[in-house]
Amino acid sequence: MTGRRLHETETRPLTVVLIEDDDGEAKAVERAFRKSRILNRIVRAVDGVEGLALLRGETEHKIEQPLVLLVDINMPRMNGHEFLTALRADKNLKDLIAFTLTTSMDAHDIEQAYDRNVAGYLVKERAGEDFIDLVSTLESFWTVVEFPVLKQKEPRYVG
Repeated sequence: MTGRRLHETETRPLTVVLIEDDDGEAKAVERAFRKSRILNRIVRAVDGVEGLALLRGETEHKIEQPLVLLVDINMPRMNGHEFLTALRADKNLKDLIAFTLTTSMDAHDIEQAYDRNVAGYLVKERAGEDFIDLVSTLESFWTVVEFPVLKQKEPRYVG
């Protein structure tokens, strides 16, 4: 399939890290990227514990920056708020761009997410049929926003 990559630099395309416990929701997000002909790599973690291990390089998956995170709030073991708190406390991960992608429209959840410096609070119900609007929103974001420059000359793996 021919398509395009979002925010591709000369040598490093953007990687999407999806932290989502629901298999159906995760497949729907991946399908929306394919339907929109977006070819960026999507790596999934099923909860915050696995997400942190992935980002810290403690799994077999190596993830090169730049990357953006899509984080569910309601997950087992470590929920999205706990994950974001740990992410922001980690000196190697604190500057990563994270969006929430959740069913919760609770004002307290929204406030907590923004207190943890999310780039946006995306509600699944409003993300459009089959998450197509989500992909469109992220594509617009990536088109106009400059990502931080890596501090090292060599490609750096998260972790």
